[in-house]
Amino acid sequence: MELVAVKKEAHEMEFIIKENRHTFASLLRDRLLQDSAVTFAAYKLNHPMDPNCQFIVKTKGKTAEKALMDAVKLIETDLDSFEKGLQKAMK
Repeated sequence: MELVAVKKEAHEMEFIIKENRHTFASLLRDRLLQDSAVTFAAYKLNHPMDPNCQFIVKTKGKTAEKALMDAVKLIETDLDSFEKGLQKAMK
């Protein structure tokens, strides 16, 4: 997955997720919004024919980069749990 930084400040980050629209952006936004340090997390699609999405995250009390990394780790944990549950169900 290719990311392009648009804005990087301590408590605000904006980046483009290339070739990905709702799939990962929705998952990331939902995980970020579960973090009490995240004050804003959203993505926008500039045009229906544009394959990219623009993602924005703002925080208070934790850096935006730390919030993003925490969210990614939680998504990895969720996926590991799903994989184990799927393997168990398929036996």
